[in-house]
Amino acid sequence: MDVTPTNFPVIVNGGFLAKTADKVHDRLHARWLVLDDGKTRVALGVLDTCVIPREFADEVKARATKLTGIPADRIMLSATHTHSAPSLMQCLGTPPDPNYPAFALPRIVEGLQCAVKNLAPARVGWAVAQAPKHTNTRVWIRRPDKMLTDPFGDVTVRAMMHPGYQNPDAIGPVGPSDPAMTLLAAQSPDGRPIAVLANYSMHYFGAQAVSADYYGLFAEKIGPLIGVGSGFVGIMSQGTSGDQHWMDYSQPKRAVTIDAYASELAQIAADAYRTIKFHDSVPLVMREKTLRIGTRQPDAKRLAWARDLVEKMGDRQPKSQPEVYAREALWLKENPIRAVKIQALRVGELGIAIWPCEVFAISGLKIKAQSPLQPMMNIELANAEEGYIPPPEIYPLGGYNTWPCRSAGLVPSAEPTIVEGLLGLLEDVSGKSRRKVPASLGAYAEIVLASKPLAYWRLDEWSGPIARDATGTGRHATYEPGVARWLDGPKFAGEVGINRCPHFAGHRLNATLKGLGDTYTVELWFWDALPGTGRLLELDGQPVSLKTMPPKTWHHLALVRDGEQVTAYLDGSPAPGVVAGSLPAGPKRIAFAAGFEGKLDEIAIYNRALPPGEIARHHRLAIGKDTPL
Repeated sequence: MDVTPTNFPVIVNGGFLAKTADKVHDRLHARWLVLDDGKTRVALGVLDTCVIPREFADEVKARATKLTGIPADRIMLSATHTHSAPSLMQCLGTPPDPNYPAFALPRIVEGLQCAVKNLAPARVGWAVAQAPKHTNTRVWIRRPDKMLTDPFGDVTVRAMMHPGYQNPDAIGPVGPSDPAMTLLAAQSPDGRPIAVLANYSMHYFGAQAVSADYYGLFAEKIGPLIGVGSGFVGIMSQGTSGDQHWMDYSQPKRAVTIDAYASELAQIAADAYRTIKFHDSVPLVMREKTLRIGTRQPDAKRLAWARDLVEKMGDRQPKSQPEVYAREALWLKENPIRAVKIQALRVGELGIAIWPCEVFAISGLKIKAQSPLQPMMNIELANAEEGYIPPPEIYPLGGYNTWPCRSAGLVPSAEPTIVEGLLGLLEDVSGKSRRKVPASLGAYAEIVLASKPLAYWRLDEWSGPIARDATGTGRHATYEPGVARWLDGPKFAGEVGINRCPHFAGHRLNATLKGLGDTYTVELWFWDALPGTGRLLELDGQPVSLKTMPPKTWHHLALVRDGEQVTAYLDGSPAPGVVAGSLPAGPKRIAFAAGFEGKLDEIAIYNRALPPGEIARHHRLAIGKDTPL
C-alpha cells in the first residue's frame, strides 16, 4: 500500500535536529504478509519509516482488528528505519509531522485489509544467506587520549558511531557483526512466487528525502530476479542493526551507490530463494508479552541543567545537541517506566523474534544461538520505538547509543531482560527448551587442555562478569564493566566458526589463584592496539608490560618462571626483549589488561614451567604447522 505523502513540506526523522523535504524521490509503502494455517492468522507489516511510536502502532492494530478480525497480539508493524521519510514521532530534535501520521494510518490499515482479501492457498519456506561485505559494525572504540565530549559537557566517549575510514583515533569495533540474511517466502501451489520477507542487519544506506532508502529498491528488484512480475510482494525488514552499517571503517573508503548496494543484496536473496524447500503446511504460533522496564532517571544536577536550558528555549525546537538532550531529560523524568512489548512467531521451524528497540548485533546473535527454532529472524523497531539497548557491558564506554533520551532511555539491564523474555517466548511457541551453546574446543584448545593448565580462560563469553575456566575446576576470572565482548579473535587452523574474544578499553580481567609457587607459566594471545602503553598483566601488583610490537596483529606469548629464571617466548620462539617487568614468586592475584588497549584471548596458567618444545608446538598447531594430538 502506497503511503507516500502528498502534503509538502514534510518533517523528516532520522537526525539530531529537525529537517524538511519538499519532494518525492521514490515511493513509500506499507507492505504486509498475512499467514494462516487454518487455526491461527498472523499479519507481519513493514513500513517505510524511521521509527514508529507505540501509540501509533497500537491504533493501527486496534483498527485492523476491527476490520479484519486478526487479534492485535497477532499483528506486527515494524519500521524499515529509512532516515528519509516523514516523521511519525518525536525523536531527538525532530517532532512528528503535523499531517503525515493521520494521512498514513488509514492507508496502513487498508494495506492489511488488502492482504487479507488476497489470502490464497500457498506453500512456505525459508533460507539463510551470508552477506558479510554489506554490513559492518559502525560503533568503534576510540583511543583513551582521543575521547570525545558528550552533550552534557563531559569527556566520556570511548565508543562512538561512524569513526571515519581508517581513522587513527579509533581502535576497533565495539562488537561483532551479523552478516546473515534470512528469508521467509510464500509461493502458490504451482510454484509462483507470492512474497519474500527478507531480514538483514544494516542501519540504512542514505538517500535524499522523501525516499524508502535501499529497502524500497530491494523490494522492487527481488521479484524480477526470481522470475515474477506483478502481484508479488518483496519486503526487506530491519534486523539487529543498532551498531551496524554498510561502511567498513577498517578499510579505505570505496564508491558504492544505493542502487548497486540494493542490487547486490537482492541477488544474494534471489540465489538463496532458489535453495528453499517449500512446505504445504506448517504450524503458526505467535505470542506476545509486555515487560515493565525502567528508564535511566536524570539526577538532580542533570535535571537542574535541563530545566534551565529548556526554559531558555521556550517553545522553539532544539538547535543543538545539548538542547535536544536537555528536553529529553525532562521526558525521562516524566516516564520512569516503559511497557515494552515483545513478540515471537513460529512458522514451521523458522523462528522470528520481534523487538521494539534498536538492537546491537551481538544481542541478535544471542537469540540466534540459543533459540529452539532454527533458523532465526530478528525484526527490530517493531510495534514501538523503545530506543537503543546496548549490552550492559559496554555502557561504561559511553557514546551516542548510551546518551539518555526516549530513543536510548532504558536502563542498562534492558538488553538481558529483553533477550531472556524473547527466549522464553520462543520456548513457548516452539514447545522446546532453548539450545545450550557448547564451547567449541578445536585443536588449539585441546592441546592447551592436554598440557593440564591450572586455569584456562577462553574468553568467549558474550555477557556477564564471569570468564569461565575451561579446565572444569572452577577457577573462574572476573571481567570489570566496560569490556567489549565477542570480537574476532585469532584465527586458528582448523577452527570451525569464529574464535571470539574480548576487547579491553581501560578495564581489566581479574583472577585469584592458589597453587602457584616459584615455577609457573602464563600463556596467552594478544592483539595490541597501542603498543608501548599499558600493562599487559599485573601479578600481585607487579606489572609486566609489552615493549613495542607491530600494532593490531595477533601474537602468541608465553612467560615462564622457572625458579629464579624468567623467559619470554613470542610466537613459539624465545624473545628476551619482548616484555618489561618481572614475574614474582607465588602470585595469588593476577590482573590482565591493566591499561592495556586491545584484545586478549586463550589465557592459560600452568603451575609448571612449560618446556620450549611444548610452547612451540602450541603455536605451530594454532597456525597450522603441526598436527593435532
